[in-house]
Amino acid sequence: MPEVTPYIKQILTTLPKSPGIYQYFDKEGEILYVGKAKILKNRVNSYFTSKHEDSPKTRILVSKISDIKFIIADSEYDALILENTLIKKYKPRYNVLLRDDKTYPWICIKNERFPRVFYTRKLIKDGSEYYGPYTSFRTMRIVLDFANKLYKLRTCNFNLAEENIEAKKFRVCLEYHIKNCEGPCEGLQTEEDYQKGIAHIRKILKGSIIDVIRDLKLTMQASAEALKFEEAQEAKEQIKLLEDYQMRSTVVHPSINNVDVFSILSDDKFAYVNFMKMANGAIIQAHTVEVKKKLEETEEDILSSVIFEIRNRFNSTSKEIFTSIPMALEIPEMKLHNPIRGDKKQLIDMSLRNVKYFMRDRQMQQEKVDPDRHKNRILGTIQKDLRMKVLPTHIECFDNSNIQGAFPVAACVVFKDAKPAKKDYRHFNIKTVVGPDDFASMKEVVYRRYKRLLEENQPLPQLVIVDGGKGQLSSAVESLQKLDLMGKIVIVGIAKRLEEIFFPGDPYPLYIDKRSESLKLIQYLRNEAHRFGITHHRNQRSKGTIKSGLTEIGGIGSITQEKLLKKFRSFKRIKEASDEQLKEVLTLKQLQALRNFI
Repeated sequence: MPEVTPYIKQILTTLPKSPGIYQYFDKEGEILYVGKAKILKNRVNSYFTSKHEDSPKTRILVSKISDIKFIIADSEYDALILENTLIKKYKPRYNVLLRDDKTYPWICIKNERFPRVFYTRKLIKDGSEYYGPYTSFRTMRIVLDFANKLYKLRTCNFNLAEENIEAKKFRVCLEYHIKNCEGPCEGLQTEEDYQKGIAHIRKILKGSIIDVIRDLKLTMQASAEALKFEEAQEAKEQIKLLEDYQMRSTVVHPSINNVDVFSILSDDKFAYVNFMKMANGAIIQAHTVEVKKKLEETEEDILSSVIFEIRNRFNSTSKEIFTSIPMALEIPEMKLHNPIRGDKKQLIDMSLRNVKYFMRDRQMQQEKVDPDRHKNRILGTIQKDLRMKVLPTHIECFDNSNIQGAFPVAACVVFKDAKPAKKDYRHFNIKTVVGPDDFASMKEVVYRRYKRLLEENQPLPQLVIVDGGKGQLSSAVESLQKLDLMGKIVIVGIAKRLEEIFFPGDPYPLYIDKRSESLKLIQYLRNEAHRFGITHHRNQRSKGTIKSGLTEIGGIGSITQEKLLKKFRSFKRIKEASDEQLKEVLTLKQLQALRNFI
């Protein structure tokens, strides 16, 4: 197994389980290799978990890797296109198998009178239209053959200028006689009629596959009825291929050319910006940066400055920019758009997925190397969401547990610096409440908890969370008022149904964003309190069941019952114990009573 540096190990642990491309760099920052993957995490990790005994080249490559970068794609097909584009741009040393000039085919509608429709691997800027590229040559041929068959397009390369046709320079060929062409070279088909077919082909190539499939189904049905089963099977296979194929790619789209794409996400301390450059319909550059906030800058302010810096760094000359947020920025001879639908919005969504993963990755790394930053970010978010004056470094959460009033208990869990402080967790057996009364139980345990902390001069939490709605919250507030702690402690309730946050005296709940780290931490506290309380409740039920069984035995008092439970742990073990073992606790009379009962 190759030796892996701590830096590379960190990258390997945070790779996404998504399709995309990965790039390997050496210590000088030169790109060594570009590859595609259906699952990035699995593919990249495989380089570092194998000895590569059968591939010396791969072993040497791995030994030179000093950095790894990746770009998330929507699908393996998108990753394939992007891989091809980057290899042709950077020509990495270890991509020897792709160093030839192979490119993927496109369908071209030639810019000429009576346009030809054909496939090509070269894109010429002569006004012609190009659709693709296609990674499946067979799929491309199906679409092209169907278009030629349906609209009987010409295949010759004659210059069908009006004067040439009038001068009768050309004669119809075999294609006309076998009914594959309408003979525009001799004026047997008008340009207007020919262009109607071209207009339909444009719609098909832009993704209106449903029209093609409908016509193929009619062909299949007609062939089957005419007992032409081979033709029907061929049409069926074409339908299957077209249904499985995604004609339109979000990575490569020829109608979007020479455009810069920017997206931004931020937390309380940092903003993260992703940049993607589109050229000739393909993503040729992608870069994500982290920007430290100095003041309370808005995302628009940050993005405005980053756009200029990145465009200068990459020498971008694009005249159009797509952004993930609306921008009031005006740049001379430059168009800024915030797409909300269509192909452009899909590019923004892809950029946002990349920046979202980058942000999550950076936050995970910072949590390991700088726990305080992670803690302060989450607690700062809670402080902001709950409108607190201080940072809630000490949080406590209460939950009640009972079954129809039997064995009522409560739990209090304690989080310090956004992490469980399990040594400070506390169980409560309800003492003053009879029957299933959650409100009264909550009032009792909150009062007991903070009365004791005050008596022992222990630090109080900045935030108290009650599992429940307005009723449980009001009961807890009564206890804090009785102890004169209202105003010194912030207290809220969280209702399970819609995760509403209730404040004392406020009839309207607060709804925190479901993706917010603050809500996730509050839910963690609530779930931990529930888990801790349920565990204690089960233990109490178990002990209660055992004790009730022993109590029914005449002649065995409570002290002896405790001794039996302490020694044998369960009623089952007591029943299975030998007389000699039981004599260590019981007298002969008590032993006889126990045996008679069993």
